[in-house]
Amino acid sequence: MNNRVSAIANPAAGRGKIRISLPRIREAFGRRGIANFFETTTAGEEAILAQRAIAAGCRTIIAVGGDGTCSQIANAIVDSQSDCALAVLVAGTGNDFAKTVGVSHYTAEQIAELAVRGQSTRIDVGSIDGRHFLNSCGFGFDASVLDASNRVKLLKGDAVYIYSALKQLFTYKGLEVSADRVGTGGTARLLMVTVSNGKFLGGAFKIAPHASVTDGELDVCLIKNSGLLARIRLFAGALRGRHLGLSSVTSGNAKDLTLTFDEPPAMELDGELRVARSRVVHLQCLPRALSVIAAPGAIS
Repeated sequence: MNNRVSAIANPAAGRGKIRISLPRIREAFGRRGIANFFETTTAGEEAILAQRAIAAGCRTIIAVGGDGTCSQIANAIVDSQSDCALAVLVAGTGNDFAKTVGVSHYTAEQIAELAVRGQSTRIDVGSIDGRHFLNSCGFGFDASVLDASNRVKLLKGDAVYIYSALKQLFTYKGLEVSADRVGTGGTARLLMVTVSNGKFLGGAFKIAPHASVTDGELDVCLIKNSGLLARIRLFAGALRGRHLGLSSVTSGNAKDLTLTFDEPPAMELDGELRVARSRVVHLQCLPRALSVIAAPGAIS
């Protein structure tokens, strides 16, 4: 039995579709000696289970879930200042973090093998309002799309975000915001602001195509509010990571960033919807703050 590896599963991940697969996943992990397999029963319980596992000497935690599950466990690891590593078996909607570490198509057996082998690498994380993020923090259109996607019932995977984004293209009004490190520094009406650690957003969009989780910086994208045709061009470009050259887009890199809004904004944080504590928000990159288990060659 391998007590140095634990798995924490969120049965609600992927709109609950993972629940039926959990016995098979548990069995696959068990064949590699991973017997510590826990399931959450309430939202946010991943962090509590991760803290207990770390205190018991666990060296690797496998997140069985989506980006929210990964983020909860990552926050517990970073806050504990532990060398415990995070691995992931995809079971969510967007699965952006799994794409970053190159395991979005790995089976339970393959993830178990990676975790038991225990070869980890350290990556950066972003920080805002006392929370850490693995993938991205988004304001404006991004947060509005996430809110809308939470009400989509019949679709799954990347289609959820794409469908919701297409609907929001016609109705979202934009927001007033200023940024101190990227752009002119003045207040402007923007469609959205994304601050990214990884490349991906919502599963389907390559919102920060040049981002690296090991460069010690966050990739910032400010997108001006615009008409419908310009929004459609932006949408199509972002699917392929080819939007940065558009006239409505300003991008750059920053170790830290301050954004100022008219009121505390709604924000998307690793696929979860939150509201900022203040209308002035501070973001920063924490270099090499988290150990992860990645596919060979996925992170350089």
